[in-house]
Formats: sequence, structure tokens, C-alpha cells
Amino acid sequence: MQQKNTHFYAIGLSYKKADAEVRGHFSLSDAAKNAVLEQAKTNGIESLLLVSTCNRTEIYGFAEHPYQLIHLLCENTKGTVEEFQKVAYVHKNNDAISHMFRVGSGLDSQILGDFEIIGQLKAGARQSKAAGLLNSYIERLLNAVIQASKRIKTETELSSGATSVSFASVQYIMNNVKNISDKNILLFGTGKIGRNTCENLVKHTKNSHITLINRTKDKAEAVAGKFNVLVKDYSNLQEEVNTSDIVIVATGAQDPTIYKSLIQTDKPLLILDLSIPKNVNEDVRDLDNITLVHLDDLAKITDETLEKRKAFIPAAEAIISEIMAEFNSWLDTLKFVPTIQAIKHKLTDLKNSEVSTQRKKLNDFNEEQAELITNNLIQKITNQFAHHLREDNNSSDESLELIKKIFQLETTDNV
Repeated sequence: MQQKNTHFYAIGLSYKKADAEVRGHFSLSDAAKNAVLEQAKTNGIESLLLVSTCNRTEIYGFAEHPYQLIHLLCENTKGTVEEFQKVAYVHKNNDAISHMFRVGSGLDSQILGDFEIIGQLKAGARQSKAAGLLNSYIERLLNAVIQASKRIKTETELSSGATSVSFASVQYIMNNVKNISDKNILLFGTGKIGRNTCENLVKHTKNSHITLINRTKDKAEAVAGKFNVLVKDYSNLQEEVNTSDIVIVATGAQDPTIYKSLIQTDKPLLILDLSIPKNVNEDVRDLDNITLVHLDDLAKITDETLEKRKAFIPAAEAIISEIMAEFNSWLDTLKFVPTIQAIKHKLTDLKNSEVSTQRKKLNDFNEEQAELITNNLIQKITNQFAHHLREDNNSSDESLELIKKIFQLETTDNV
């Protein structure tokens, strides 16, 4: 349960207002995520969840003021508070809940229906839990979001056909490169986007000239084994770039890994940068034979598949509304718990006092029967109050205040 006077916030920035360069400034590496969690503990923040992908960086958490979360983000990235304020969003309580549902269900994705974010949310939750920073509220909310995402996948066609940036990149190549099966393709970086791109390349291009390079060679070999493609050493990067027709960069490094001085070829070379921060230096555009395309450009490709998906937005939103209502009713019951417990304690004190008086007055006082009858009565009375509070949504806050007044209760504030 969160502490007194804290609220649930979602703070962050996404592709909607922040371009790739700005998103790169706020990108959280694994080390930075650990630093945020450690700092949050030191600052007395009780629960938070971090997400940093190529399209967004977000913090979901409890704080007295959203600036506490914004400060944590800016302290551990290259971004500044001023820059954040220009492109950011801050959602509170119900709006923050709604935001997580939209993000997790693919409705807020750069490519509509891209569900890869769910994996990122789960990974963030695991990291927070390991650090002791995941309370029952965020855990339950995330489980509800996962449930909504599963139902949207199975009950609608919001993600029909292939989704994601990796598919869009392959689609771009197929639409813009002739004789694709004869071209030399280099994939540099074998993280999640790299692996998915490799799979899509193999599946759709019928190309047998695909080479993988990764800083850690065994990771590239593990991917190559699945798809029967070549692997070269990181030391061969320059040579491979210059013998390729297409280079796909998905390295996830904090600084550019491909730059102008690396390129010595005069033949046409298409470079796709699928990384945030950008991993291809803009100076490659100085060369006439280079076409550089970034993932933000790819996301603008609207094809028939994406147009068809838009028809399923209302069905997805209906599923979200249903599951969100269940989560909110759970929240409402949490709000009543302290008051119900306080009533029970108050009645138990009154009972103990009365039983003690009767014990002194009556010679044949039956302690066991008295306990049984009074405990049953207390349970029935508290059940009546609980039932009233649960059913009477419109005036539940007024009811709580009235009950506290009548019974002279002192309860701590809750959700």
C-alpha cells in the first residue's frame, strides 16, 4: 500500500512528441535503470516500474509530486528537466492507469498493434521486484494490463499480420530494393529488434547472402544457428559494410557505431538505423551513394495491414474498459479496508469492556458463549458496513467520513 499523500503517476516521453535524438537523450541503459532503482530507495519512493524502448521512456510509480520521478529520470540520463518538459507527459491516478493499459495493448505503439512493449513492462516489473520496489498496486495493475493485451490479441485482429519496426524495415527494403534475393545484407546487432529483423529477412526475402555481426560473437552465432546465416567477427565490420548493399544497424549502443570514415565504397548503400539512441552518425548523409533511413521514417509507412487494424480499435478499447473497471473496483475495496478494520477493532474494544463488566457481575457467566455470540455479531455488523461501502459508489467517500465520525475512528489514509 502506498504511503500517506502519495499518488500513482506515469511520467515519460514517446515518439509522439519526441524525435529519435531527444528520445536518445532519455534512454535508460540497464546500468542506469539499476541506478534509478537504488536512488528511488534512498529517496523513500516505495514502488516504481521503468520502461525504456526505442519508442518511449517511462516511469510508473508512487510519489508525493511527479517531479520526484522526473528528477530520477534526468539524473540518470543525458536529458535535462527543461528538455523533458517540452516533450513529456505526466498522468496521475486514473489517467496513469489508463495510460498503462493503452501502452500495453498496442494502442499507443508507433506501429498500431505492436505488442512488444508487454515484454518490456514484464522485464521492468521483474527488475523492480528484485529491488524490493514493486507493491501490490503496480503488480496487480500490470497483471490486468497483460490480461487485456492477451484478450485483444485473441479476440480482435488489432495485431493481424506482422507487426513491429522489424517487419516495417523488411517491408521497406522489399518495396525499395530490386532483386533483393541477390543483394548482400549485413545485420549489425543481435538484440531483440536485430533477431526479429533477421527472422523477417529470412522469411520474406529468400536471400542467402545475410551476414550477422555482434560485439559478442557467440550471441550472433546463437541467432545464426536458428536461421542458417553467416557470422563474422566484429573486427571485420568495416570490410563487411563496404561489401554490402544493405546494412541494418540494431546495436543499442549509447553512441554511433557507423560513421562516414568507415565507408569507402562508391556503390549504392542503403543503411537502416533501428537504434535509439541513433547508432548511425548523420555524417554518412554527406556521401552521395548512401541512403540512410531511421526507424522513425519506417513507422510512417502506412500499408493496408495498418489501415485494416484501425477498425479493431473500438473492440480493443471495450476490452480495456472492462478489465480497467475490474481493477478500479479492486482499488475501491482497498480504500474501505482500513475503515472496516477500525470498526472491527472499535467493536471488539466495546465487547471486551462489556464482557469484563458482566464477568464481575454474574456468578454463572459463560465466557465461551459470550465470545461466540459477540464475535458473530461483530462480524455481521462489519459485513453490513462493508457491503454498503462497496455497493454505494456515488457517496462512498461521504459514507466513510460519517462512519469515522460516528465511531470516532482514527485510520491512516490509503489508495
